[in-house]
Amino acid sequence: MKAVIQHIALYGLHIGNDAIPHVARLLAILREKKINLVFYKPFKEELLKQGLDVAESSEFSTHENLKGNADLLCSLGGDGTMLETISLIRDSGIPVLGINTGRLGFLSSIAKEEVDWAMQELFAGHYFLANRSLLQMNDPEHLFGDLNFAMNEFTVHKKDTSSMIAIHTWVDGEFLNTYWADGLIIATPTGSTGYSMSCGGPIIHPTTGNFVITPIAPHNLTMRPIIVPDSSVIKLVVEGRHDSFLATLDSRSVTMNTGIEMTVKRETFSIQFVRLKGQSFLSTLRNKLMWGMDKRN
Repeated sequence: MKAVIQHIALYGLHIGNDAIPHVARLLAILREKKINLVFYKPFKEELLKQGLDVAESSEFSTHENLKGNADLLCSLGGDGTMLETISLIRDSGIPVLGINTGRLGFLSSIAKEEVDWAMQELFAGHYFLANRSLLQMNDPEHLFGDLNFAMNEFTVHKKDTSSMIAIHTWVDGEFLNTYWADGLIIATPTGSTGYSMSCGGPIIHPTTGNFVITPIAPHNLTMRPIIVPDSSVIKLVVEGRHDSFLATLDSRSVTMNTGIEMTVKRETFSIQFVRLKGQSFLSTLRNKLMWGMDKRN
């Protein structure tokens, strides 16, 4: 039996003019259904500037004042917006429904033109929850603070136009390789269709318990992506001609000093995506990557 949806949080960043009518329609449907709406504060201010009537609505701005106050979070934007929601949801267990007002939309799988259909399916209970694993990165200096997790990937990368870096890599204490490259990606199955894929990494089904380690522009072309179990603990140490490099968790980046030991492992909590009936990872691949379509027409 599915939980009754009474409280919905709405999160977004910038909404383009072409998406405003669809957002307005979404708000109208939710109000007709007597849903209690709580807006991410900067998003609420954005909607007010766009002329939408949300002034009397509740708001939230942190993980603490979201947790326990929403049965579902609706992300309006592209995949980047969807990733940003993770820092607010964390371990709260609030499932996420993505409405794509951006471009590709691997994660935000509902097109803005499908708002009426999506809400009809949602409130009819025609949906399922897809579990997505995260990764966690730890370093002695705790440079990412309490946001040391990612849904897509952890990346180390050389700075600017500096020479390539050497990334010494161990898996469960056993030495794997020293990657001479521009950088290295450790991606979850969700992240396998992002940066890792653009660097030649494989697409991994989200229900498999794996990480993929993908080098970025390696000096030795025999260095190929490798899939390891997500029960593994991956250790990295970076060396190079310069004394620092970039480390990134999804869209959050910091500058780190070479020689620091970093460990990557599976995060203890996961995120649930709301998927409507008829939606699946494989159908998303076909549609978004246009598999099987004849470009000659």
